Amino acid sequence: MKLTVFGATGGVGREVVRQALDAGHEVTAVVRDPARLPVPAHERLRVAVVPDLTDESALVPVLTGQSAVISTLGSPSNKQARLTPVTGPAVRAIVAAMAQAGVSRLAAVSAAPVGPDVPGDGVLARKVFLPLLRRALRDLYADLAVMEAVIRSSDIRWTVVRPPRLLNRPGTGRYRRVIGANVPGARVIARADVADALLACLTDPSTFDRPVGVAD
Repeated sequence: MKLTVFGATGGVGREVVRQALDAGHEVTAVVRDPARLPVPAHERLRVAVVPDLTDESALVPVLTGQSAVISTLGSPSNKQARLTPVTGPAVRAIVAAMAQAGVSRLAAVSAAPVGPDVPGDGVLARKVFLPLLRRALRDLYADLAVMEAVIRSSDIRWTVVRPPRLLNRPGTGRYRRVIGANVPGARVIARADVADALLACLTDPSTFDRPVGVAD
């Protein structure tokens, strides 16, 4: 496949680029600062510098002729999301540019707390831990919720992957996955496994137009 990856310099984005190249895909990595992409040069890797991800006209060229899009965009902190939301505005422009470029498949990273609680989780998690987390990171999750709303209201074929806390450790490929809901008892997952889930969803019809929970 020919893939365009947004958020390629982030932890999950770097893993998506690396794994996609290892799998034989052609990758266009969209970045604002190419120096922040620590991926060796590769004959199937194109680095496209786009300073403003809300500039729809600048996005069309990096999407034209592509098979699918992966977004790993996200604010680096709750404060940043409060001052300048990144994900929702950028994905709104990406979806519009996809329509112009004739690309219809998108997989995007969100977060488990943006989705509904899992009824089987304990009372402590549902009544104490999650409310505290959602309050502490409310602006970040609000930005992701806007992103999800933009995606759901579009005409593209989408998948939203919702992981819990992300860890920098090797992926195992043995993570749990629940289509249409969060994973019960979700706590952590490796960024490499989230990247694996995003790539796997692209060709899995059971995930089309659905949220997908992932966790160790």
